[in-house]
Amino acid sequence: MDNYSNEPDVGPLSQQDLEAQQVRARVAWLYFVGGLTQQDIADQLGLTRLRVNKILGQVRSDGSVVVDIRLPLANCIALEQRLTGKFGLTRVSVVPALDDETEQQRVIGDAAGALLDGILQNGMGLGVGWGKTLKAGLRRLTARPLADSWVTSVMGGLTRGYGSSTFEVATGYARAISAECYYLTAPLYFPTAESREMLLSHYGISETMRRARSVDVALLSCGDMTNRSLLVNTPTVSENLQSLLAAGAVGDILGVFLGANGQPVDHPLNERVLSLTPRELMSVPHSILASGGTYKLPILKAILRAGYVKYLVTDERCAAAILETDV
Repeated sequence: MDNYSNEPDVGPLSQQDLEAQQVRARVAWLYFVGGLTQQDIADQLGLTRLRVNKILGQVRSDGSVVVDIRLPLANCIALEQRLTGKFGLTRVSVVPALDDETEQQRVIGDAAGALLDGILQNGMGLGVGWGKTLKAGLRRLTARPLADSWVTSVMGGLTRGYGSSTFEVATGYARAISAECYYLTAPLYFPTAESREMLLSHYGISETMRRARSVDVALLSCGDMTNRSLLVNTPTVSENLQSLLAAGAVGDILGVFLGANGQPVDHPLNERVLSLTPRELMSVPHSILASGGTYKLPILKAILRAGYVKYLVTDERCAAAILETDV
């Protein structure tokens, strides 16, 4: 059995010792990664604040917490293994669940950035989507010059900026690796399918789309059909929300609305969207989906069932719900 601390190996751990290790791991994760206060952790885990303080002191002094936490979370690892096997994924990263939605997005993005950091090599093309989760991943990407790499947006933009638009996210990743950046300088949705086809004949747009289809790594998120989704709050989508729901849409990936079976729904917006298609995404060697929250369960299941991505980063609660409902 693996020894999960820097203490000498004294043989197999008892069940009580294993449970104690899990408590230490969860306390450390919630404090150092989740950003909770000691009192918040005590309330969430049913511990005294004194015990939380003592555990944090121990993990600091014995080397359990350096840059990353070295204590594995057994339940998260079990969920990772089950999701990997069930959906044929290359790798899954499951982080503990947080009640604060903003903090949950941040830690999922953090884990996605760490995953990307281990994959990205010089010469690779990186395609990125948009959203707060992907923006958070920048903090875990090691800044280094990758002179032969390039970054491209893989979906059109919105007319308003949120600090996490396609342009801003792509620029952030390009700056981190000192790489050239390509933009789809056009709206995500066109007025008509004909106007979309006309613009695709423009050299700059067609060249960026060519690059988008040839990326080695794609980092993206997905959206649900509620007001939690920034895309749903845009005029173009909100005006079509009822017809999208009537068509069976459960959410979107790269602006393409999918049904529960993972196939694009029959709706005009899907004919007017400028992005890498879900089917094109399947040919990307390293496609990373970073998204969580049980409210996104329908779209996450749709994407996984269709096999559009090879890597998944999500939260513990959402991971368990995917496995419980997808039988």
